[in-house]
Amino acid sequence: MQIRLFLLIIISFYICSCQNESKVGTENTTVNTQEKTTPAQLKIDLDLAQANRLALLPLACIQTPLPYKAGLVIEKESDLQMPQVHHPAFYGCFDWHSAVHGHWSLAYLMKTFKDLEGRDQARKMLHENLTKENIEKEVAYFSLNSNTKSFERTYGWAWVLKLQEELYTWDDEDAKLWYNNLKPLADYISDAYQSYLPKLVYPIRVGEHSNTGFGLSFAYDYAQTVGDNKLKEIIETSAKRFYLNDLDCPINYEPSGYDFLSPCLQEMDIMRKVLSEDDFTHWANAFLPGLFDQTLKLEPGRINDRSDGKLVHLDGLNFSRAWCLYSVKSSPFVKTIADEHLKFSLDNITDDDYAGQHWLASFALYAFKAKSQ
Repeated sequence: MQIRLFLLIIISFYICSCQNESKVGTENTTVNTQEKTTPAQLKIDLDLAQANRLALLPLACIQTPLPYKAGLVIEKESDLQMPQVHHPAFYGCFDWHSAVHGHWSLAYLMKTFKDLEGRDQARKMLHENLTKENIEKEVAYFSLNSNTKSFERTYGWAWVLKLQEELYTWDDEDAKLWYNNLKPLADYISDAYQSYLPKLVYPIRVGEHSNTGFGLSFAYDYAQTVGDNKLKEIIETSAKRFYLNDLDCPINYEPSGYDFLSPCLQEMDIMRKVLSEDDFTHWANAFLPGLFDQTLKLEPGRINDRSDGKLVHLDGLNFSRAWCLYSVKSSPFVKTIADEHLKFSLDNITDDDYAGQHWLASFALYAFKAKSQ
């Protein structure tokens, strides 16, 4: 009897052990399967359907004058005018800089997709907005009073140059016309950069509009593309003066609650452009080592209320992080982080809320552009 009981205990123990091993094996298999399939799930590309969807956002806002957030300091009563009076080209999309990059979005999409559904409407809008007379008024605004000289410095400046760069590289008769019309404003901004940068003793390391790394990076692309050598040289000098000795960027402190730019990654983005490949590799490994030894944990910014114009900035952060990371091209590890950020916010930018609609398509498109290069 005792032997039989003992055998039953042994058999029961064996059966339980096998069941537990089977369960553990199943759980491990599930985890491994998820790890293997995640990159495939994150395969995202800018196809025609996506382009048509994203084009709807700037089409809906670049000629929508209200609501509008003016950046105006009033010195005299005559300064107080409706935005369209001061900004006959860039009066839509809630604010001046968003109107500018709304135009960039449509130019980029028309150039990239010949079968874009809103192509004719977009072309008509750009014809109406980017006239010689309208741009002359835009340039005049910077001399409206003593405060408008620094209007949109340097975020809006950078987007004007990005728009001009896109037009310059587009083999299209209308694009050539718009480029020539926009040239006085681009030239003004190039001169403004050259005047401003030597006076800037310290870079501005924030996650919003005044971030110096962002302003330098887009302006550098323009200068290099159109051959604006004076602007190119002063950006190279300024970027190295600001950032060359930086080490161990505290990216774990990011993001702040209203960020749409990563201070660490924007700095890395401009240094990638102004340094040689070997010098950048050395600098970047000291500046952000976790990105290269694959220990960095960088999760997309989370948004609890996309109707809040400030909180929705974090969708923009996810896109701008993505474009900075795609440009590094160092490893599949970096690309996976970029894909995660792009995918996280991509499906949430056409949710019928103007707080995000008026600007986020541009950020998503620029991330796609960086991914494709």
